[in-house]
Amino acid sequence: MAAENSPAANEIEWRPRDNPWLIAIAVMLATFMEVLDTSVANVALPHIAGNLSASTDEATWVLTSYLVSNAIILPMTGWLAVRFGRKLFLLTCIATFSLASALCGMAPSLAVLILARIFQGAAGGALQPISQAILLESFPPAKRGVAMAIFAMGVVVAPIVGPTLGGWITDNYSWRWIFYINLPIGVIAFYMCQMFIEDPPYLISARQSTTSRIDYFGFSLMAVWLATLQVILDKGQQDDWFAAEWIRWMAVVSFIAMVSFIIWEIRQKQPIVNLRVLKNRNFAIGTALMTLVGVVLYSTITLQPLFLQNLMGYTAMESGMALSPRGIGAIIAIFFVGRVIGRVDSRFLIACGFIILAVASYQLSELNLQITIANIIMPNIVMGLAMGLIFVPLTTITMGGLPNEQMGNAAGIFNLMRNLGGGIGISIVTTMLARNAQEHQTIISGHFTPYNPQLQHYLQQFHSLFSLKGVPDFLDQKTYAALYNLAVQQASLLSYMDSFRFLAFVCLLCIPAVVLLRRLRIRSAPVGLH
Repeated sequence: MAAENSPAANEIEWRPRDNPWLIAIAVMLATFMEVLDTSVANVALPHIAGNLSASTDEATWVLTSYLVSNAIILPMTGWLAVRFGRKLFLLTCIATFSLASALCGMAPSLAVLILARIFQGAAGGALQPISQAILLESFPPAKRGVAMAIFAMGVVVAPIVGPTLGGWITDNYSWRWIFYINLPIGVIAFYMCQMFIEDPPYLISARQSTTSRIDYFGFSLMAVWLATLQVILDKGQQDDWFAAEWIRWMAVVSFIAMVSFIIWEIRQKQPIVNLRVLKNRNFAIGTALMTLVGVVLYSTITLQPLFLQNLMGYTAMESGMALSPRGIGAIIAIFFVGRVIGRVDSRFLIACGFIILAVASYQLSELNLQITIANIIMPNIVMGLAMGLIFVPLTTITMGGLPNEQMGNAAGIFNLMRNLGGGIGISIVTTMLARNAQEHQTIISGHFTPYNPQLQHYLQQFHSLFSLKGVPDFLDQKTYAALYNLAVQQASLLSYMDSFRFLAFVCLLCIPAVVLLRRLRIRSAPVGLH
């Protein structure tokens, strides 16, 4: 494979005046807070709906509104950082996110809560790419693997911690406290960013030389495209996808807006989102792979709590605890990768990660209703290890070959595609769950005939059980009802197995693409995490 040297290697490297580790703590506090909020509210939706006199369907807009505004801001983060100054923009986002969190907690109605979540999502959308760009610039090229290991801890671990933390707070206090906990974190993050973050010289020069008008048309096309796409992904299964006329129209609008946005931005001299960065081979392939990582990461985080709560009878808190060991595996892998990232070919680490992730996903497809908690914990630890092996080297090899001037813009696109991948993955697996369960139920029901000896055996067992319990009334009806419920349960189990096998297949599909990445060489020996 041809080597791809970093363009930054030939430049005089700028370094921040403060210790990079202090900078890392400052920006990761803000990032962890934001990523946590993408999942912490999920388990509290029934409580929110009940407290604000809304239906569960109406309460889902608490999630959708956040994701829509978050997606719109993500890709334009680099442009906003240049336009207004990255430090000022970062501080504004932290302050707005914290104030919006307080408003969410105090919301007297669902409408106010949704409005506050829109502001929260818009402010939070910039925190991930800004943090990633700052970390990549603050650490020298030899330590960029370390920087991405720090970033991965927030991005990979926070979505896993979110449901557990949200369930515990909701059960023991109130759903409002899942938003109030952001306030002290926001205050500390604001103070530390004010103290340690500074704009690099190239960003100051770019801001001073920027005289063009705001690309309102490009922004409008992007907002329409991402907003309609996010609503389709979020509400599609609920309204039977393209069977609903409004989804068909919205899909047409989304597609036209997306194509128009791409054409418009490519033709602009100073676009709001610079898509020309996709000419970089590693960035284009790495972004595509990160999209598929988002599919697997967010799909499994969605599927497992549903499986544990709907089929195994776990509470929201218990299902979150069963999922949380994935974070342990991720942290172990991230520390390991931070030490070997410059000594071992990143492509080898990524490929190993995808293989391990495929194996772990396939292990989950072999679960049954007689499992213990250990059968859930072990695959999750392995899955966390795989995510750590993938995320750090993939981010490093994707972003490491870009000059500093493109970091902010590239980080926005990179994080957007991971989040969109998550939305697409969740939509696919929830649709598969519903439709495959119906298909399996039809197949199982086909065996409900008087000539099936196994069916007769089950009928006799249920009949004897109800007789022993002293349930003489409607004995036959209760027997058949119990047998039908068992068939529905088994059909649902088979549907979960199908979904996990699909995710394993997605992981295997990623491996050939890893070979297309060019090896990224850095100038000096790597320094591990200390």
